[in-house]
Amino acid sequence: MTEQTPAPGPAADPAPAPARRGRGRPPATARREQIVTAALEEFAEHGFHNSSLASVAERVGLSQQGLLHHFPTKEALLVSVLRRRDEIDEADFGSLDDLDRLRDVAERNASRPGIVRLYTLLSAEGLAEDHPAHGYFAERFAVLRARIAAVLRGTHGDRLPSGATPEQAAALLIAAMDGLQLQWSYDPEAADMPDLLALLTDVLRGGGDPAGHGLTP
Repeated sequence: MTEQTPAPGPAADPAPAPARRGRGRPPATARREQIVTAALEEFAEHGFHNSSLASVAERVGLSQQGLLHHFPTKEALLVSVLRRRDEIDEADFGSLDDLDRLRDVAERNASRPGIVRLYTLLSAEGLAEDHPAHGYFAERFAVLRARIAAVLRGTHGDRLPSGATPEQAAALLIAAMDGLQLQWSYDPEAADMPDLLALLTDVLRGGGDPAGHGLTP
């Protein structure tokens, strides 16, 4: 080696390889979506309290520890499940800018008894302020009342033909939806949710022709 020949420096560290997910492993967002979908099915079939994180994890091929990486508590997963239910309905039926869509929602609910039972049970349990779903239901009822009242006010002004205010009619419609779901859960043959809800909507609008919905006057 001559003087002019520079001594070779230390070998450069190789560039770090880009982090890669395991082969076939979905990204975190997709995995969370899978977990919420599985939890929706699990809670609907067995109820919130009778379901475990382990059973949800098994549905998506995860360990319980792996599931906890995405949802640190069962309560956090519950709230995501409830919001998913609303997202599905809104995607299919819009944001209730047309109140006739309420009947469509009721028809959908009649085809998924497990979800109806889950919602009904949790809406009662959520009355306790320390329940994980308390904030969700308080927000949901407030938002839903405001949406329905806005639609009714845009159509009828400050009073519906029946004499009810938009706010009163909105509260009655929500009460009817939830109350009919409870009755239907006990006896589906005794409470036709879609027709009864459509009838109430017509009555509040000042119509209410029972024959139009297949009901006897």
